[in-house]
Amino acid sequence: MHSNPVKKRYGVLAVSAATVLVLSASAWAEGDPVHGRGRAQMCEGCHGIADYRTAYPQVYPVPKIGGQESAYVVKALQDYKTGARKHPTMRAIAATLSDQDMADLAAYYAGDARK
Repeated sequence: MHSNPVKKRYGVLAVSAATVLVLSASAWAEGDPVHGRGRAQMCEGCHGIADYRTAYPQVYPVPKIGGQESAYVVKALQDYKTGARKHPTMRAIAATLSDQDMADLAAYYAGDARK
């Protein structure tokens, strides 16, 4: 059997495109803590206060997020954005964040447990 040169070209093109997508996705996933610091101002009003509790929709203890694993912070924000987590204030905040914003915030908070 002879191999088809057109199929080979498409195969090489497909593998190349997939490689570029994977590499760009991993670069996208890298958060920038400097950018995250700029976005963190909206978080500090609740998460920056020791032993803070919200009063809406119910009394809810607000966790400190400094020192958390980046992947955990990103996943939590994604879950709030999609509604998988059910806190209305966090859902509204997460709805304004891009994937890069989430990665940046996660990188910022992962760097220091005192935040």
